[in-house]
Formats: sequence, C-alpha cells, structure tokens
Amino acid sequence: MEPNAPLDLHRESIQAQWIDYNGHMNVAYYVLVFDHATDALLDYLGMDAAFRRRTGLTTYVLEAHVTYERELKVNDRVRVTTQLLDRDAKRLHYFHAMYHERERYLAATNELILMQIDTRNVKAAPFTPEPARRIDAVAAAHATLPRPSQAGRVIGIGAGRPGRGEVRLQDEDGSSHRGVE
Repeated sequence: MEPNAPLDLHRESIQAQWIDYNGHMNVAYYVLVFDHATDALLDYLGMDAAFRRRTGLTTYVLEAHVTYERELKVNDRVRVTTQLLDRDAKRLHYFHAMYHERERYLAATNELILMQIDTRNVKAAPFTPEPARRIDAVAAAHATLPRPSQAGRVIGIGAGRPGRGEVRLQDEDGSSHRGVE
C-alpha cells in the first residue's frame, strides 16, 4: 500500500453538542476531531487497538499546537489530512490540517509530537519493525511535501515575538487568504 502525500484518512461531521455560545464549534472539539485523526493515523501505521493489546505498547502525545483559521458550524463535514514532518526510533512529529469538506477551506491545524510507550514499565520504547516500515514509507512519501506555514510556530504577543508579520494561508483548493503570524 503506497501512502498518499499527505495522508487522507479521516472525515467527520460536526455535532450539535460541540457548538458553543458563539454559534460555532468549541475549541475543545477541534482537538477531539484531531485526536480521531491521530487514531486513524495510528491504525494506518498498524498501531491499532489489537496491536496495543498484543504488544503492551501505546503512544502518548508529548506536545501539541492548534491554530484556528476559520469557524465550523453544526453538521459541517470536515476532512483531516496528515503529514509526517519527522520521526526517530520512538517519536513521530506530524501535522494535521482540517478542511471544510464541501467548501474546501482550511478550518484548523494541529501539530503534534507523540512517543511510543511500553505500558508495562511506562517508558519510551522504539517502534516495532512493522510499524517502523510503514512509518518509513510515509516519511519517504512526505519528504518532498512543503512544510506547512503553521508548523513550528511560536505563540506570543508583542515585541520580540519571532516571525511576527503577515503571512498567506493556503486553502486546499490553492486559494489563499491573509493571516497574521
């Protein structure tokens, strides 16, 4: 199975109970949708529930950063793409992009680092051979993709903030809009 670049593994509808007092999806539920996309990624890599039961290995997210680009409303359908940015023997650095499925605009992004953990001693553990092969295949397929402009951003306000200035944010269809970095 040849990996897509980026991976296109997850779609979901925005639920009524996820809508906040502003009439759009609450920030917590963006993270939930991204977590579902991470589950789809792990399943794709062969690190699904059966793998976790069989091996005693799981993953923990070590760091996450979310950007909110455009709002989503109840019943909107979204698709989440995933790009592998980097990996080592125990960790994955990856990037999710959430798009409004019909209108194709970028709604949010999520950059994460996760680590594989042996649940028997709660210590970092290297990826086993089969997931490692799949990770390597995805890394090779994603090696030539441009790095998303939101990846590696630093959060802050005011003077001294690195990279401060106007940026162009690109939607899936290639159109762009202005944003502030």
